[in-house]
Amino acid sequence: MDLQLEGKTALILGGSKGLGRGVADALAAEGVAVALVARGQEALDRAVAEITSRGAKAVGFAADLANWPSVEDAANAARKQLGAIDILLNNSGGPPPSGVAGVPAKVWEDQFHAMVMPLFRITDLLLGDMRARKWGRILNIASTSVVEPLAAIGVSNTLRSAIVGWAKTLATETARDGITVNTLLPGAISTDRTVQLSRATAERQKISVEEAIQRGAQAIPVGRFGTPAEFGAVAAFLASPLAAYVTGSLIRIDGGALRSV
Repeated sequence: MDLQLEGKTALILGGSKGLGRGVADALAAEGVAVALVARGQEALDRAVAEITSRGAKAVGFAADLANWPSVEDAANAARKQLGAIDILLNNSGGPPPSGVAGVPAKVWEDQFHAMVMPLFRITDLLLGDMRARKWGRILNIASTSVVEPLAAIGVSNTLRSAIVGWAKTLATETARDGITVNTLLPGAISTDRTVQLSRATAERQKISVEEAIQRGAQAIPVGRFGTPAEFGAVAAFLASPLAAYVTGSLIRIDGGALRSV
């Protein structure tokens, strides 16, 4: 299927590995010029080299979401090299596992400014160009935990839910401008974050990390974890002109793990 994305541009937060890399690969394969933003320069350089080796256009910029000036500089540099951004992938890391009772106010503040506020700000930064061109795609990565909260990641449950409320509101405000806003809800996808959470589960249950991963996979109806490539394929469709009538939605990519309708 031709997703009609040839010649578009994308800015991908957390694009050097994991879910962001999966989206970058999928978009690049469709002819999208991708700008990757990530903290680690080595992983960023490797990702750009691998994507460009396949004949696609990719550039990389090191920035830390907790440091807004670095993110703003990266976004402006991407626009200077690629032109106006058509597709934005909002993707932030998760906090360490915890509950919510007794979490210090400083932790809430720091995580909000690292996970949530940068997504709001970079979207506003790029929204003007999208509105001027009457076309744009804003994709946000949250988690299935915004539907069924997980006790072990209370701070993440809370802050990612704020992104969901913001995204739904934004979708309504931008729909007449040809801009769609959708939020992807990954379940257990094989990434560094999944390994981190599996390690925390293993420690709580006094089992090995390998056993924790195996148990987690068996609890999913399809019997395995997903891959970044599978995640990226869904994102690429939502970023395409073919998905112009899909906006304000939560898209589950979880192998059927959520039990709710």
